[in-house]
Amino acid sequence: MSSYQAKPRRQPRNWLSPAVFGCCAWLIFPSVSAQADIAGLLSGSDDSGSNWRMVLTTSPAGSIHQAELAFANADESGIEGGGMLLPDGRRIAFQSKEKGSDPRPDEERVRRRDKKGRVTDVVPMSPPKDFTAGSILQRTTLLFHPELDVPTSGTGEQTAFIKDEIGDAGVQTAFLFSKQEPLTADGGVPPILASLVTTPVADSLALGYAEPGPDYATVSPFDSILSKQPADSGRFVPQIGAKDHLWAASVLPAAVFSPDEQQCLATGIYFEARGESVKGQAAVAQVILNRVRNPAYPKTICGVVYQNEDWTNACQFSFACDKVKDRVNSPVHWQIARQVAMAVTAGKIWLPEVGSATQYHAVYVKPRWAAEMVKVGRIGMHLFYRTYGGGWS
Repeated sequence: MSSYQAKPRRQPRNWLSPAVFGCCAWLIFPSVSAQADIAGLLSGSDDSGSNWRMVLTTSPAGSIHQAELAFANADESGIEGGGMLLPDGRRIAFQSKEKGSDPRPDEERVRRRDKKGRVTDVVPMSPPKDFTAGSILQRTTLLFHPELDVPTSGTGEQTAFIKDEIGDAGVQTAFLFSKQEPLTADGGVPPILASLVTTPVADSLALGYAEPGPDYATVSPFDSILSKQPADSGRFVPQIGAKDHLWAASVLPAAVFSPDEQQCLATGIYFEARGESVKGQAAVAQVILNRVRNPAYPKTICGVVYQNEDWTNACQFSFACDKVKDRVNSPVHWQIARQVAMAVTAGKIWLPEVGSATQYHAVYVKPRWAAEMVKVGRIGMHLFYRTYGGGWS
C-alpha cells in the first residue's frame, strides 16, 4: 500500500524589506557613490561634457612632476597634495578645482632633490638674431638711427657697405672645400725650403718673392680686407735673441739682391756647404749675411766672401784662396744653393740657433780662435760661434 505526500505550497516573496532598505540607502547617500572612469572623477558628477575628450598634458619646465590632475568636484578636494606614480615612471600631482594655496611652507612642500633647473630643460632651437638670413644682420634700427651705431672700421663706415676687393673670389670661396695638403712653397719658396720658412712676408726688395694674394682657405675675406698692416712692413728686420748683438737687427743694403751679389752668396754656399742639409746651407748663408750687417766687415756680399782672397790659405773662406779653380760640377746642388741664397737674403729663413754668429768651422778641425768666442751650436758638420764684443773678437 503506497502512501502519498503532497508538496508544500510556495509562499509568495516579501518585497517590502528590500524596498525599505533601498529607500533608506537613497536617503543616506544622495550623491553618486562611484564614477565610471577617471574623467568623470575629474569633471565632477554635475558635468554634462563628453568625458572621452579629456587628455593629460605635460607640466611646465622646472616642475618636479610631469602632469597635474585638477578635480572639479568639491568633494574630492581632500586629496590636495597627493599624487600617483604611473607605470612608465611619470608622476601625477592631484589638484582641486580651486587650486588653493598650500598652508605648508616650501621647505616641507617642495622636494628640492627632484627639482630641475630651467636651463637644462629648455634648449634654444632658433639661431641668434644677428645670424638670421633675410637682411643685413636684422639691425634695421641702425639704418634709421645711425647715431646709435658704433663704427666697425677706422673710416667710420659699416663693414656691410664697404666695397670689397675680392671681386669674383667670393663665388670661388663659397665652393671651396679645403683639405690638408703637404707643405708647399710659401710665397715663391721652393718646396725643399718650405719647412725652414720662419717669416711669412719677404723683404720688399726681393723681386723673386712677390707678395702672394690672400688665401681664403685659411684667412676669412673680411680679415684679408680689414686687417691692419704693420707700420714697419717692407724691409726684413731679424728677430734677434737677448744674447745677440744689436747690429744683427739691421736691414741689409739694397744691393744684396743684385744678380752679382746673389752669385757671390750662392758660390759661398755651394763651395762651403753643398754636402750639408738645406738647413746647414742656410746657416752658412746667414753667417755671410751677418758679416754684411756687422760694421767690422765689408758692406757687400762679394766683399765678405772674397775678403783677403790674395792671402793663400789664410782668407776668410778657404775656397777663395786655395788656388783651385772654382768649378760647379753639380747643377742640382748649385740650384739649391741659389734658392737658399735668395731665401735667406729675403728674410724668409732666419735661424735663431745661429743668431748673430759670424764664425764657423768644420767639426774635424780645431782653430785657435774658437777658444776666444762663444759657441752657439752645431748644425750638420759645422760649429757656429759668436764674438764677445760684436766685432772681430
